[in-house]
Amino acid sequence: MLTKYGYETIGVIAVICFVIIVSAMLINSTYIRYGMISLSIVMMVFTLNFFRDPERITPQIKDILISPADGKVMLIKKVICDKYVNGEAWQISIFMSPLNVHVNRIPVSGTVEYLNYIKGKFLVAYDDKADKDNERMEIGINSPEFGKILFTQVSGFVARRIVTDLKIGQKVIVGERFGMIKFGSRVDIIVPLKWKPVVKEGDKTIAGESIIYEINK
Repeated sequence: MLTKYGYETIGVIAVICFVIIVSAMLINSTYIRYGMISLSIVMMVFTLNFFRDPERITPQIKDILISPADGKVMLIKKVICDKYVNGEAWQISIFMSPLNVHVNRIPVSGTVEYLNYIKGKFLVAYDDKADKDNERMEIGINSPEFGKILFTQVSGFVARRIVTDLKIGQKVIVGERFGMIKFGSRVDIIVPLKWKPVVKEGDKTIAGESIIYEINK
C-alpha cells in the first residue's frame, strides 16, 4: 500500500525514469545503457519503498501515548517547554532514516488546538539544534483524559517538505494517519511530567503501534 502523500512524487519519478530508459536505448555503449537503466530502476524502487504505508494495529490500552513515527529513539530528556504544554516536560526524539516508513500517525486521541509552522534551517535531523533551528511543524492536541500533548515534525538535511493534514478544532483518533516528512527527518514528542517514558535511547519505534509514554501512577 502506498500513501496518498506520495502520489505526486511517485508520478514525477516515474516520468524521469521513463525518460532515462528511453534515452538509454539510444546509446550505443552497452555499459552506459545498462547503467542508466539500472539507475532508473533503483530510483523507482527507492521511491516506492519510501512511500509505502502499511496498516498498523494500535494498542487499545488506557493511559498510554503511541509513537507518531517509525524510527530510532535518539534522545530522551527533561525540558522546559515554553509553548502549548508550558512548563517542565519530557521530550522524546525519534530519528527517521530514508529507509523507514515516513507516514506519521496521531499519538493520542483529542482535539487539535495548536498548529505552528516555522521556517528554518535544514541541519541533519540528529543535530542537537535541529529541534530549535530547523524547519518544522508544531502540533498540539488536547486530550480529554490526559490534557495537552505537543509533537513536532522536524525537517532534516535531506527532508525538504513537511506534510500535515490537520486543522485547528479537528477531532483526531490515536493511530490515524495525519501526514509525513519527505526523505529523512525526526519527530519530537513533548509531554508534561505526569507521563513517563517507557522506551530508552536506541529503541526502535513503529508509528501507530509502539508505546512511548505511559501515565506516571
